[in-house]
Amino acid sequence: MNPNLSRRRFIKAVIASGAAAATHAGMPSALAAGAADDATKGGVERLMSLNINGKIRRVDVLPQETLAYTLRYKLGLTGTKIGCNRGECGACTVLVDDIPNYSCSTLTHSVRSRGVLTVEGLQAPDGTLHPVQQAFIDELAPQCGFCTPGQAMAAVGLLKDNPNPTREQARQALSGNLCRCGAYDNYLNGVMRAAGGKA
Repeated sequence: MNPNLSRRRFIKAVIASGAAAATHAGMPSALAAGAADDATKGGVERLMSLNINGKIRRVDVLPQETLAYTLRYKLGLTGTKIGCNRGECGACTVLVDDIPNYSCSTLTHSVRSRGVLTVEGLQAPDGTLHPVQQAFIDELAPQCGFCTPGQAMAAVGLLKDNPNPTREQARQALSGNLCRCGAYDNYLNGVMRAAGGKA
């Protein structure tokens, strides 16, 4: 026996090697068993097809993954901003079947059979801006611009549902979107301009 090897070191080495061997030997069967359990218990499928901006995108989605996370970090659609990440600021607003939703509070698995529209999907194929985007520019609505994608999506959702809103209806529709710069009237003017009304 090595004189530098104490009883304590010997026992630690034996335990560590035994644990390592047990872990590696049991890993494939444990993974297979877990996969079988998921299949038999109705586990969540991870590889999904999502309808994003009119295109089918295949993406690997964790069971508790939010739509905002999937859009930004898996699909590279960074126009959707994550501000509060708890459904309070509206920066992450997208349309799900034409209805505004906070994507930070929406699980990706819940939209698997629905159409999702992000700010990247507003622009026409030839590069023409959506009327809401153009109206926001014309009314100098964006200041720092962080809330602008969410404001635009909330406005588009409103105009899809009500093409000719009153200013108060527009105010209500945008009330879930916070603007750090306080440009609320500019955004409202933009909505009214896009609707064809007077600001």
